[in-house]
Amino acid sequence: MIDYTDDFTGKVAVVTGAASGIGKETATRISKNGAKVALWDYDEKNIELVSEKIGNNSIPLKVDVSDENSIKNAAEIVRNKLGTPSLLVNCAGVAGANATVANTDPNEWRRVININLTGTFLCCRELVSGMVNNNYGRIVNIASVAGKEGNPNAAHYSASKAGVITFTRSLAKEISSSGVLVNSITPAVIDTKMLAQVSNAHKEYMVSKIPMGRMGKTSEVAALICWLLSKECSYSTAATFDLSGGRATY
Repeated sequence: MIDYTDDFTGKVAVVTGAASGIGKETATRISKNGAKVALWDYDEKNIELVSEKIGNNSIPLKVDVSDENSIKNAAEIVRNKLGTPSLLVNCAGVAGANATVANTDPNEWRRVININLTGTFLCCRELVSGMVNNNYGRIVNIASVAGKEGNPNAAHYSASKAGVITFTRSLAKEISSSGVLVNSITPAVIDTKMLAQVSNAHKEYMVSKIPMGRMGKTSEVAALICWLLSKECSYSTAATFDLSGGRATY
């Protein structure tokens, strides 16, 4: 039986949004499989707690993924303490306040785009050259089924995740022969703390669209991420992997 989680021994990973949810689950899992993990999150308190649970194979760093200097400083620390990253998982994101387009505050629009989309771009931009130079790397960007379909009252979030999907394809094609693979995942609603940012009505709407009739689990997302990070994943790049309980049909 093939173990698709692979052996990440000797690999250096950066996981953004690692203080909770999908990021925390993924960081914990790849660390158990041997990776040295840099935990990036703006939530300094919880990122330190996650690092304590993972142990010596991790370092917690407070990072604002929407800030280029914050990313550059964190990346330099990772290179000095752990080595050159060959694995990157972009989980950091916000849902944003639910509102119609007419009632969306432009500042809230910019905040969501800056964290979800620009943050993914900045992290990839900072770390991809090291992977290309070493002829090996795996990047997984967390998008959303909302980026395929567009959710009402969440135009900022939907647009940001659509951007992540197409950004992933562009980057992957630029470096397709380098040994670095770049893919995205489009989960439906996943049971995480980020749901506290959205209204109950919006949560009910999202679940109502899922044929399985339930939210996804962070462990289910992490399982797919780990395969995409592994050596077993060797012929998939610029791809978008559905994880939506049947909601997405394309």
